[in-house]
Amino acid sequence: MSFHRLVQVQRPVPCCLPMTIYCHVHLADSDKESLLNALSPTDQCFFAQDLSPAKQQVRSGEAEVIFGNVPIDWVANNANLRWLQLNSAGLNPYNRFDWTQRPQVVVTNLHGFFGQSCAETALAGILALYRGIAPLVDYQRDHEWVGSKLRPSLHVLSGKQALVLGAGAIGQTTGRLLEAFGCEVTYVRRSEAPTFADLDSLLPEADLVVGTLPETAETINMLDARRLSLMKRGSVMVNVGRGSLLDEPALIDLLTSGHLAGAVLDVTAVEPLPADHLLWELPNVILTQHTSGGYADEKRDMVRVFIKNLHAYQAGLPLANVVDFSRGY
Repeated sequence: MSFHRLVQVQRPVPCCLPMTIYCHVHLADSDKESLLNALSPTDQCFFAQDLSPAKQQVRSGEAEVIFGNVPIDWVANNANLRWLQLNSAGLNPYNRFDWTQRPQVVVTNLHGFFGQSCAETALAGILALYRGIAPLVDYQRDHEWVGSKLRPSLHVLSGKQALVLGAGAIGQTTGRLLEAFGCEVTYVRRSEAPTFADLDSLLPEADLVVGTLPETAETINMLDARRLSLMKRGSVMVNVGRGSLLDEPALIDLLTSGHLAGAVLDVTAVEPLPADHLLWELPNVILTQHTSGGYADEKRDMVRVFIKNLHAYQAGLPLANVVDFSRGY
């Protein structure tokens, strides 16, 4: 299934004229070479890793095309910019910028890019909780054999009810993985039934609640203290979307009281998570530190996505994954 959103963008100058690109993503030499090979001999590409911080801003300000999440004021001050390719799926802080100031700039993101890796992280965290991996690692470190004493506390995924918030690439991929383990999966969407308005009736039935939503006005604090309290006793909260989805203090209360069995959190309200935050101390919480999108060839594959979009831009063809800031993704 494709998650691309295509919008046609015409270069404001003839495609035969030189183009200046600024790459804010730090790349391996092989990935830099791949990008340079996609350009014409008259095009210029400047790489952040080869420049001082001051020069980075200068070169960014000269660029027609930027690849990477540059500071938002660099965008605001660049009169040459026509296309910004983000190296993220998330839109912070760009969703708080007044894009009517830069109507000529098209923004694309990596919508759908992180689906598999985020889904595998969600599944890994759930299995770690269900199969007691975290305490087993502690026992191994302490050279302590507990064996059969741990068995009654373990769980299996088969037959569990999973409620996935969001049906984009991350949500659907996570759902497919859970279905492969025998879960019954229900997706909650923005516009198709069941919708966000049905959460109050769905939360009490779910053994697993998996957040995969982007941050929008509609999703901020969607799982507030009241809604979190509706979750089934002994259920697990998973969040690989955005930390703003849920009320963290309320979640901590439910985890410490035993109402919730555990949580897998890739994202938190504040990142990096402060060293004195209570989430670090909870034995039933797995923190994956916003790494769920990562994998060894991540940068290589990002460059391939950018090059494909770059070829479309050069030819005046539709770009993939153009952001609709009115929708928030």
